[in-house]
Amino acid sequence: MIDRYTTEKMKKVWGEDKTFELWLKIEIAACVAWNKLGVISDIELDKIKKAKFDKDLYNKIFNETKHDMISFTRSISNSLGEEGRWIHHGLTSNDVKDTSLSIQIKESLEIIKDSLEILLVSLKKRSIEFKYSPCVGRSHGIHAEPMSFGLKIALWHEEIKRHIERVNQVINIASVGMISGPVGTHATVPIEIEETVCKELGLKPAPITNQIIQRDRHADVLQRLALIATSLEKFSTEIRSLQRTEINEVQEPFGEPGFVSTGSSSMPHKRNPELTERICGISRVIRSNSYAALENMPLWNERDISHSSAERIIIPDSFLAADYIINTFVKVISGMKVNEENMLKNLNLTGGLIFSEKIMLSLVEKGVQRKEAYETIQSASIESMDKGIDFKDVIKNNDMIKKNLNDLEVELLFDTEYFLKYVDQIFKRLELS
Repeated sequence: MIDRYTTEKMKKVWGEDKTFELWLKIEIAACVAWNKLGVISDIELDKIKKAKFDKDLYNKIFNETKHDMISFTRSISNSLGEEGRWIHHGLTSNDVKDTSLSIQIKESLEIIKDSLEILLVSLKKRSIEFKYSPCVGRSHGIHAEPMSFGLKIALWHEEIKRHIERVNQVINIASVGMISGPVGTHATVPIEIEETVCKELGLKPAPITNQIIQRDRHADVLQRLALIATSLEKFSTEIRSLQRTEINEVQEPFGEPGFVSTGSSSMPHKRNPELTERICGISRVIRSNSYAALENMPLWNERDISHSSAERIIIPDSFLAADYIINTFVKVISGMKVNEENMLKNLNLTGGLIFSEKIMLSLVEKGVQRKEAYETIQSASIESMDKGIDFKDVIKNNDMIKKNLNDLEVELLFDTEYFLKYVDQIFKRLELS
């Protein structure tokens, strides 16, 4: 399913043709480095630079050898003459494979970062749009106090900013190559070769390797993707919650071109939060992949290949899935319908109970002990809820309230704007103004 929806850019990075293209680039770069050391002649290098990869021949050789790197190097050498003997000189398979994988990871992280930047713009736009839109804040699923809907989205915006920082950090961690030969001793391939090749490829040489680049780097990458996915699931879960029939404060895009227009095969009225549900489901796959990446870290001695089969699935799939759900969430945020009328309706649903803390604090400010003030307002709240009486009416008839607050002061305590008075300062601190 993922393959149908992911961006073409990300799919290209992880395509088989791209992998072979990088392998050939690395092999030629290594020959260039050998030439600089005087091992390969200029004439031979000129011919090697024209080497071609024959996929059909590769497949034929692979059917016999069942070894991808042997099949690859032989298919290249077949396009050359005597100079073909220098292909893969001093290298081991993972010199090519792991260095290629690092390039693919680096390019993929750049795509992820670009997608997050687009999401950041969408979140900024919607947060400013609803900066002063009052809605009820909820904790434990229960009405708490008034807040701004723009603040809810601004919170997500700030979280995505942190993810962009994390992606930049892990690009630096993951962008390393290795050309160190069997078990990483450089005995068959001097350090200068590695430095030349990595510079050519835009990577840093890993300071030390065994026969592979250490898998903590890859696990780190997948942990960052898992964090991104989990944030998107968190945001999507909130949208799903607010789209429930009895709340109906937001709705993800529905019916517009490019979006689902049917919610149920049996109930024509259904407008299900299908996109955000999809994001939630896919994020769980990305998280499970990150666990497999941790399992790939402990290998036998200088290497085994127990990590290899898992990586061929979890790394490309995680990038494809992460990029897809980021871009899907961009569409959700950009096209999300916000029902401000229903937000106000829900804000007043409890008959003013959401102002209980403000009333309690006002009593404290008048000299009432906090415990006494709390118990008084709690008792009034229970009476309002249990008897279905408007909370303001209960408060106005309360003896302690009458003793400490006049009618005008009570009226001012039920002012939603009071809870939005610092919105501008918060937005300024977030650089969202």
